[in-house]
Amino acid sequence: MKFPVFDLHCDTSDELSGLGSGKVSRLRENNLHIDLERAGELPGYAQCFACFTTTTDRCDPVDAFEKKLASIHRELAKNSELIRQAYTAQEIEENRKNGIMSAVLTIEGPAGFGFDPELLCDLYNVGFRISSLGWNEHNPLTGSHITGGGLSDMGLEYVKEAQRLGMIIDVSHISDEGFWDIMDVTDAPIVATHSNSRAVCNVSRNLTDDMFLAICRTGGVAGINMCPDFLGPQATVDTVCDHVIHFLELDPSGKHIALGGDLDGISALPDGFCGIQDYPKLAQRLLERGLTECLVYDIFWNNAIGVMKHCCI
Repeated sequence: MKFPVFDLHCDTSDELSGLGSGKVSRLRENNLHIDLERAGELPGYAQCFACFTTTTDRCDPVDAFEKKLASIHRELAKNSELIRQAYTAQEIEENRKNGIMSAVLTIEGPAGFGFDPELLCDLYNVGFRISSLGWNEHNPLTGSHITGGGLSDMGLEYVKEAQRLGMIIDVSHISDEGFWDIMDVTDAPIVATHSNSRAVCNVSRNLTDDMFLAICRTGGVAGINMCPDFLGPQATVDTVCDHVIHFLELDPSGKHIALGGDLDGISALPDGFCGIQDYPKLAQRLLERGLTECLVYDIFWNNAIGVMKHCCI
């Protein structure tokens, strides 16, 4: 059985805009982790495209945000027969039914619009459906997993306004304190778009068991990240499976695990995984390690769709 892929996080817009390697790439065909020709071989594909900005980058955050958003819009317009921007889960499902791939806009770090909660409405109208509160820096909203420090009053306002609009809050990169501050006030599903299990690989970017279970209780998901630094030493496709299986031990329903590969945002991948075309290898290995087809289908597609159905009306 082939499985469609809904991936909650990539940094491909960095390369499309020329702000990654410095050379502008095209979405249809390239040497990156993701292109449309390879993705088109999957039996359905929805990709969340992050616009990444941070105050610690050498680029002006506002300029970077505008360039990355423009690059996504440019490539979607050039390839509209293959991929279209989606605003709701229903549009993603309709696109798939019609043989069209879907692109969902997400925010990784609100530095590109000055961390201003009042601008979220405009961004929602443009199509942004997921937002983190920061990256690896301490900022006006929150501390990061590196700096520590919880949410500020503005951070709490940001969470509430995003959820009022129907924008999903992403806790990848946040501090432990900030994570629990969000859990104290959330009234919607929370996602960690690209975070693994800290019990399997003990790094601060990953989720503790308690964090994962808290996400489950909100109805959210954790997206499995392909970065070897967050998988463990000598990472392979089996190592990726180890994180999935640990989360399943905590929540056997399997309804709270998704994909969030961090593709085109990482310099290395696990052995045996070279890009978007290799998600079927992961699916096959999960089946070989005892998961049912229904569980794999949920992880690869249904669970992320379900969060969007709940939040993004």
